[in-house]
Amino acid sequence: MVKTTEKITAKKLQQIARAISADQPTKDIFDSEIQGFHVRSGAKSISFRIKYQAPNSNTQRIYTIGHYPKITAEQAREQAKDLLGRVARGEDVQEIKRSAKKESDLQKQQTLKAYLWTHYKVYQDRHKKGKETLSMISNHFTDLMGRPLSKITSRDIERWQATKEAEGLAWGTITRIFGALRTMLNHAATKGFIDSNPIKGYKLTKPAMTEIELSKAGASRRYLEAYEVTALFKALDDYQEIKRQQRRNSRSHGKLRLPDWDVMTYVDHVKPMVLMMYYTGFRSGDMFGLRWEHVNLNFATITKTIEKTAHHNPEPRSFPISKPLVKILTDWHQQRGKPISGYVFPSERTGGRMSKNAMQTPWAKIRQLAGLPTKLVLYTLRHNFASQLIMAGVDLLAVSELMAHKDIHTTIKNYGHLRPDHKRHAVDLFANTALMPSDTTGLPEVKAVTN
Repeated sequence: MVKTTEKITAKKLQQIARAISADQPTKDIFDSEIQGFHVRSGAKSISFRIKYQAPNSNTQRIYTIGHYPKITAEQAREQAKDLLGRVARGEDVQEIKRSAKKESDLQKQQTLKAYLWTHYKVYQDRHKKGKETLSMISNHFTDLMGRPLSKITSRDIERWQATKEAEGLAWGTITRIFGALRTMLNHAATKGFIDSNPIKGYKLTKPAMTEIELSKAGASRRYLEAYEVTALFKALDDYQEIKRQQRRNSRSHGKLRLPDWDVMTYVDHVKPMVLMMYYTGFRSGDMFGLRWEHVNLNFATITKTIEKTAHHNPEPRSFPISKPLVKILTDWHQQRGKPISGYVFPSERTGGRMSKNAMQTPWAKIRQLAGLPTKLVLYTLRHNFASQLIMAGVDLLAVSELMAHKDIHTTIKNYGHLRPDHKRHAVDLFANTALMPSDTTGLPEVKAVTN
């Protein structure tokens, strides 16, 4: 071991780096200004270090600051001053570093179950659907609960997918559950509990569709025929009349304390909510979360954050609403006592947000009254909204914005087939408006240039 003393500078480091060779002996160069700060030059690398005496001990310790050229001589000098200052205040910096590494290693051995119900629970408790996400992971990854996070492999996910398919879970459900696990592992990596997500980049393999699935494909992603729209609107009125008759019977049997629905525009939230979905194409989650603070009836707009994409795009988006919907919401607002805040469609039982299943029974009744097929789900109103706009000639970008899609590619993928002629229409439009070669009217005169 060769030891020398001189000031450690950038120039000196360059000299050392040029002199590195396989047969070069290990050499320590101690700094002439900062006691204990030195450079170790070996056959393959150059490291910055400090040597110090552990507090309350005669033990000599070595702390490695970093390696050249990842850090410069000046950066290493500053870190050495800071570390030696801490030593002077009684800190054993190497022992602290060792303990931190040990803790980090223990964290990386933390099981999926332990991380899920400690660190990740704290994170998810701040999210609206956090409890649902935690339960989803816990219930569907039981075989992996005892596995360290970093030891989960793509092979585990392959087996898991096969098991879930055998259980009869739909492809959409499987992808959603897998997405929840992947997001949790990304969180663990970001927080330093694992070096990286062990299944980063892994993609589930979509199974081939069965004959039954092929026959049902696209059944709900469709628009309503004109006769179905007529039937839907009539069914909403029939639904209200049935409820009114039930209320008349109750009041006639002495229950006069119950409100008289014959003098009210709406017997409950069902008709205005269904009509609002019809006129806006909003997702049910955005309907349940809609507040009066989001609604401006004077300017005929709704401004809110879209719940499905709130985690990566929390900025509120503004949506114009049609005159029929302004009338519907105005009547509903007046009937509710003209509230200035709170949910537009609150739970009648709690006054808070409705359950996500709150419209299942009413929609089934309306669908029955309208004679609509059972495969026609409430979400079909969203598809109908987009489809009717596109077939009416509205440009895809405007439809994408009204649908609050992540980007226009989603709109094109789901609804572009309804406008197979939109590309031809675009080039024909250009041809009809562009200046043709034979039409020189208005062109500036071009004079020949002679030399």
